[in-house]
Amino acid sequence: MKKQFNPAKLEKLNNPARLEMIDPLYIWERLKMKHHDIKVEIGAGTGLFSRAFQKLSGKGKTMALDISPEMVAYMEEHGTVDGTAIQPILVSDGRLPLEDGSADLVYMITVHHELDDPDGMLREAHRILRKGGRLFIVDWNGNNLAMGPSAAIRCAPEQVASQLEKAGFSNVTIDPGFENFFLVLADS
Repeated sequence: MKKQFNPAKLEKLNNPARLEMIDPLYIWERLKMKHHDIKVEIGAGTGLFSRAFQKLSGKGKTMALDISPEMVAYMEEHGTVDGTAIQPILVSDGRLPLEDGSADLVYMITVHHELDDPDGMLREAHRILRKGGRLFIVDWNGNNLAMGPSAAIRCAPEQVASQLEKAGFSNVTIDPGFENFFLVLADS
């Protein structure tokens, strides 16, 4: 079963209703971050959430990572790059092209269920976070199977929390968050 989002459907990722279903302000308030100069979105797609969190932080830079050349090209073409705030980056080998301890915040939104090696990706996320950095993951819960990926590839929030702890994260908490999604927060 193919788990990766089809780039041919990328316009679905720009639907403003996504920002209503997964409210960035709700998440931002729960993060309670003191430092948020460098933010990293893994699986940024078209950059919709990268832009939202960059706007909420009001400073620093967001690295918008994606494995799809089409998505990175889309972000570059459609103004998600402003020179200092959002930088699209193509990821090709499962290793995040960032230095150890370089990020204040790492996040994934509706991406975790697509990962072929979630343990490896979470170790990478932990590696790039500075001490005291934060991570959050939003993914599909099982409440509404008419939307999103099939039940066969969805993951439970408890499974994600366990993977985070195994990768070295602490203070892992599950927030039911949203009607069709769960939110897991953790510290590096």
